[in-house]
Amino acid sequence: MLTETRQGARHVATTWALASRHRAPWRWVPPPGLVAGRGTAVRLTLDSALSPLLDAGFVEAALRRHFQPLFDPAFAEILAAPYPSGVRFVLNGRQLDSERWRAAESALLAVRLARKRKPSAAGYLVRDREPLPEERRGIAISTFGKVIKRGWDWLGVTPVAPDRVGGLIEAPPLAECLTLSKADFIRSGARGAVYLAYRKAFQQAVSAQLALWGDVGEGGERERRRAARPAERDLEAVLADLADTFPLLASLVEHRAGGQRRLPIRGSGRGEEAGSAAGELSLQPMRAEAEPAGQVAEPATAGPGDVARVEPPPPPAPLPPGPSVRAAGPPGLRRPGRYGLSIQFEQRPDDTDLGRLVESTVWVNEAHPAYRRAAASRSEGYHIALASALALAPLAVEPSKEHAFVTAFLTSWGAALDRRKPGGRRSRRR
Repeated sequence: MLTETRQGARHVATTWALASRHRAPWRWVPPPGLVAGRGTAVRLTLDSALSPLLDAGFVEAALRRHFQPLFDPAFAEILAAPYPSGVRFVLNGRQLDSERWRAAESALLAVRLARKRKPSAAGYLVRDREPLPEERRGIAISTFGKVIKRGWDWLGVTPVAPDRVGGLIEAPPLAECLTLSKADFIRSGARGAVYLAYRKAFQQAVSAQLALWGDVGEGGERERRRAARPAERDLEAVLADLADTFPLLASLVEHRAGGQRRLPIRGSGRGEEAGSAAGELSLQPMRAEAEPAGQVAEPATAGPGDVARVEPPPPPAPLPPGPSVRAAGPPGLRRPGRYGLSIQFEQRPDDTDLGRLVESTVWVNEAHPAYRRAAASRSEGYHIALASALALAPLAVEPSKEHAFVTAFLTSWGAALDRRKPGGRRSRRR
């Protein structure tokens, strides 16, 4: 592969090749002149003439899947800042056309920082009568037009019919939270706090819109094991107790405006860098009528009190604005926060870990021999607490401090029994 970049007086080129699965040696080469002005050009030389990269249809499908916001006119306004002249894709001399998401129902989303009129993130949810293509299911999150993650796992929210609901959210500020590979987001430090704050706002807004559609599942709570219910109640107290000592745990606490708990990125003492980027988020899902010909509404840029309209058809009758979700609000009526961590079970016989954290859910590996031993001795509660502590440790602290976090977690978990109010249960009638 040859890469050539020209920016001002700087004009360089490199070439590299895959020597093995783990080695890709490279070297500087004279620029071949692929870039006439400012920009970057890449030339791939393939060993096989049957490579799918030589198939124009495959390349076009990959471009539309990974750069979907750049093809959708609905995101033209929010992407105008990084791309003032727009973006064109030319494949074999043919310019690829723009494409709107066709669906029976759609709802607009907009994220605004405090005292800002323009949204810092915008997108929409769609729901169709028929199952969506597999690559369109779930919520996709993108930065600067590049889709980073797609599906329901990263968001931690799942509708009743996940195969019929999709969506796309463009969040340019999250570009600073990307990992080096640009395939995921950082979940630690100040940048991780920014991402977690945005994700919490996305979670609440998507859940609110799914509730308006009547697409919220109720079977998840029923399917939880009996042992997880008291464990989750104890974990609520543990998270609230440790959120001040380990600020990143605050992302697992559901906050209400003026609540007793707030995200540390508000910028007082801890997380000032993150607070300047996402100190206060408000996300409004706005309902839109079913669109003829599958047109998708543009991202809303009006104030929170306005209603969504669908274009190009004439605007429908005004609808009341959707619920407003705030990741952190100014001091006001103090209402208690609620924890957002849930416990689920899965079978992973080849995994040696007791559990794993997927967004805001701890998945306990019930195929682990230690869990089977705990179930046989009726000590699932302690096993769930230990698995939760080990799963949360990489999120809360650096690797060198994980042992101290697990110790503090189990100490707080054990003290939760003493914090329970006596006489909480009602006496059973005879």
